[in-house]
Amino acid sequence: MAQYSGSPMSHPYWPRDLRLDGYRPNDRPMWQILAFLFSVSGVLLVATWFVTGRSSKMGPVRRLALCWFTICGFIHGVIEGWFSLYYQEIPQDQAFLSQLWKEYGKGDSRYVIADNFTVCMETITAWAWGPLSLWTVISFLQNQPSRFILQLIVSLGQLYGDVLYFYTEYRDGFSHSEMWHPLYFWFYFVFMNALWIVIPSALIVDSWINLSRAQHSADSSRPSSKQKRN
Repeated sequence: MAQYSGSPMSHPYWPRDLRLDGYRPNDRPMWQILAFLFSVSGVLLVATWFVTGRSSKMGPVRRLALCWFTICGFIHGVIEGWFSLYYQEIPQDQAFLSQLWKEYGKGDSRYVIADNFTVCMETITAWAWGPLSLWTVISFLQNQPSRFILQLIVSLGQLYGDVLYFYTEYRDGFSHSEMWHPLYFWFYFVFMNALWIVIPSALIVDSWINLSRAQHSADSSRPSSKQKRN
């Protein structure tokens, strides 16, 4: 779908000699797209905070973690799920979520050229980490024994995918974005993706601590070999 030509093409993406056959610019302004993303995320955060507030055993940090997983379920399952299904049509499509990806593509054009790694990574993220994020929220609300295992699995998967996401672009010389641009490079590409390194890293440590405590408690409750002989 994407080709490279000898002269710049009329699109906002990098590298500038990228040719996108059938490309149609967005007919929605940037503010509408960003307002949708952050307003839906805000509503989910408030709703999850309210629901988790009914549990007296759940502190503010744990409640924020569940807000995070709820928002992840939306972003992974809906937004990234859309990309995994329609990545070939996005450059010429005018559906709202396609326009969202065309806007984000100004910070990483791999999303408008159907880059092989990006398609594979986002497909796994959408159909694995999306549902598992929501399962993690449910497991904590129901106090299921598997809750910290789910938190560890999802967070480790998110961290691994995001590290590869940054590293592959580093290997490409950050060629798919306008370097140092305050919105497209620093906000879209760096900041919004860095969240999936910082927060999952903290949740991995949290899972490690809680699972280690549980294992220590289980080990302590087992009778020793000397007690068994007696």
